[in-house]
Amino acid sequence: MAVDILLGLQWGDEGKGKLVDVLAPQYQIVARFQGGPNAGHTIGFEGKKFVLHLIPSGIFQPEVQCLIGNGVVVDPISLQEEILMLESAGITVRNHLWVSVRASLIIPTQRLLDQANEQLLGVRKIGSTLRGIGPAYQDKIGRSGLRVGDVVLPDFQEKYQTLREHHLKRLDQIGFEYDLVQAEAGFEEAIAFLRTLPLTDNVYFLDKALHQGQKVLAEGAQGTLLDIDFGSYPFVTSSSTISAGACTGLGLPPSQIREVYGVFKAYCTRVGSGPFTTELLDETGEKLRVAGKEFGATTGRPRRCGWLDLPALKYAILLNGVNHLCMMKADVLSDFEEVNICTDYSTSTGITREVPYHTHASITPILKTLPGWGSLTGITEWHELPETFRNFIGFIEDYLELPITAVSIGPDRQQTLWRSPV
Repeated sequence: MAVDILLGLQWGDEGKGKLVDVLAPQYQIVARFQGGPNAGHTIGFEGKKFVLHLIPSGIFQPEVQCLIGNGVVVDPISLQEEILMLESAGITVRNHLWVSVRASLIIPTQRLLDQANEQLLGVRKIGSTLRGIGPAYQDKIGRSGLRVGDVVLPDFQEKYQTLREHHLKRLDQIGFEYDLVQAEAGFEEAIAFLRTLPLTDNVYFLDKALHQGQKVLAEGAQGTLLDIDFGSYPFVTSSSTISAGACTGLGLPPSQIREVYGVFKAYCTRVGSGPFTTELLDETGEKLRVAGKEFGATTGRPRRCGWLDLPALKYAILLNGVNHLCMMKADVLSDFEEVNICTDYSTSTGITREVPYHTHASITPILKTLPGWGSLTGITEWHELPETFRNFIGFIEDYLELPITAVSIGPDRQQTLWRSPV
């Protein structure tokens, strides 16, 4: 069998976790391929809500094997807390969660470095979640980082102390004040906990599964517009968030990729710094924020809100080879009599539909206004959607030249409509 990918097409927070949870029963394996505890995937069902940071969103399906891939950076403390949180809620975890030995470790001093780096940048700060993600990926690329498989090797403590001392020297050079005892609290216990989990080499784990005819869903974190290469650099995350990242983040050949599910909101949000062409800095933006409960699942920070940006969405589709579009949070716009969509950019050199390379480029969005659609409550079938909403869908499809196959009209897993069975 082949591998399907599900990823975000905006700046993250698109609703990927919910959709993975909905699709998971069709797969034998759900695998995270990048990111770390900076992710916040929210899943709601039976009146309960869970937020996952490291564990794949298929964990609520006990028959599905979940894999944390080599492209993920793993904070042992966060992982332990997440597992214990789920188990305290009656969710079975440890018998169907695997962690790649090739995944990078986040250690406490990397979290301190994250804070120090943002402090140094001042007003130019990236908007990091301060979880140590960037420093962990820097150490990985610099070939000095630790990996999950190292925790069972006899020289792990020596490797840890060497990396720790390197970080402490850097922190002292910066002049950053820190409490090392507090920063390292719980780390040793979390490493011991990590050693008790099923660890695997994901290359062979997935190859064996695919040869046995199993279906794999690769789950991305953050979003395409935060990709380290193709996002609004430098206001990006530290990993490859696009479909190509699923290959490097799970050890898969491109020939194994089949379907690509691209997830986007009916409007846009962004957390942290960086350009946001359609951002609404007025009462309309605040109305969107309140209606959509747009506060970071990981940080709690209020999200910046704005209208749907079609040029940026088309750019993301181009990068990922998307063949299934999934629109989330359409219900959030139910109270708007009119909704706007950005169709073009007005720049100093003219009108364009291309996303500029330069993040400081002066851009004015050209908006198309469409009528609202009212409440979507109680709708259970695609054909029941209001005509004005179907026109909204049609306008987007015509622009993107790609059909929308799924629409979310509420937070629960049951509030997901498919155009045709998947």
